[in-house]
Amino acid sequence: MAMSGGKDDGEPMMDMNTTPLIDVLLVLLIMFIITIPVATHSVDIDLPQPNPNPPPENEIDPIKNKIVLTQTDQILWNGNTIDQSELVRNLNITKTIVPEPELQFEPEPSASYDLSIRVLNVIKISGVSKFGFVGNEKYRSFGSVAPAQ
Repeated sequence: MAMSGGKDDGEPMMDMNTTPLIDVLLVLLIMFIITIPVATHSVDIDLPQPNPNPPPENEIDPIKNKIVLTQTDQILWNGNTIDQSELVRNLNITKTIVPEPELQFEPEPSASYDLSIRVLNVIKISGVSKFGFVGNEKYRSFGSVAPAQ
């Protein structure tokens, strides 16, 4: 058995050795994969830092506005359906109230990711300072065991 020849009769191999070419292509592929940016669609939101000394119960602002995004691409403001222009108007009105009311954001589990990003961008541009995500505890995983009933 001859390792370098095509046949056992001593003739030279006529096929090109593609092993080095494949090695170079694999290295280039790995380099391109590594250099691709990881998150090009992220939205930066400046959330307030938590207060280690929360105010007493009687000083907490009782006015809270809640934005809910539904699976049917509706924006609900305190339970009422609004569009994006009304959202901008409502956010501008809430900024004029002293003290500023808290804005709570709660998308439904199957709400559109695109709608969520658009609404979060509107909220960020509006400059609202009291903002928070609520309802996340519904999605917390307690492991594979369901709670007993």
